[in-house]
Amino acid sequence: METEEISGTEPRSSPIADLGITVREQGSEMHGTLPAVPRLAVPGTSWLRASALATLADIQLGLLVVREIAPRIPVTLSLEVHLFEEIAVGGTIHGVGRVVKAGRSVLALAVEFHDEADRPVGSGHCLFMASPDPSLRIPTGRWALDRLSTVEGSLSVPVAQRFGCQRLEPGVASLPCTSEVRNSARTLNGGLIPLVVEEAVLSMTPGATLASLSLEYLRPVRQGPALARARLRGDVGTVEVHDAGSDVLAVIATTRAFPGRPGS
Repeated sequence: METEEISGTEPRSSPIADLGITVREQGSEMHGTLPAVPRLAVPGTSWLRASALATLADIQLGLLVVREIAPRIPVTLSLEVHLFEEIAVGGTIHGVGRVVKAGRSVLALAVEFHDEADRPVGSGHCLFMASPDPSLRIPTGRWALDRLSTVEGSLSVPVAQRFGCQRLEPGVASLPCTSEVRNSARTLNGGLIPLVVEEAVLSMTPGATLASLSLEYLRPVRQGPALARARLRGDVGTVEVHDAGSDVLAVIATTRAFPGRPGS
């Protein structure tokens, strides 16, 4: 079978680039920043979305994995983000990611989030593995870091609108799998699935904000849209995400809202 090379020269003009995330290596760590702009706020509030931190975590920890396994393609197995407190928009969030353990088949990584005053505001961790498809290859070298080393985009509309994520009915949300949001394996970027999970839950609890997001990735979303269906029990939400194009269960997720909010 011929090896299929994945280009590392795609333009940054995309919804992901518009998040303004920057990443840089610092020794064995990977440092990331996310401008907490108002368009990343939970609708109707001034609090940052938990899904925005999940996207930052997936990107910066994914780059650590690339450094370990390139030219193999990394696949996200699980992703968790936990906020210590509600985070007001308007500042910048800094993430420090590190490899906890690099096994033969699975890599465990952790990230800590701080605000501009260097106060800890959250943490998370991920599990990754190399793609089982040997035909997929990613370029070696610093191309990914070079693309994420400077801010080249900004959100002009709320993040859900920018990604085409829609609330279809209470407890149901969808996220299209367009070419703009596909990853190197040509499937829906796993770091964006937290957004549709969050939207499905928040559609049932207007004004609530999530304190934690935990996702287990079962299958990639190849066709789309990603369709999330949520159920609530108190502050805890359980969500299933299907690839609507193939009716395959792709992700199972659990969320927890900050207490004392609407719907709790």
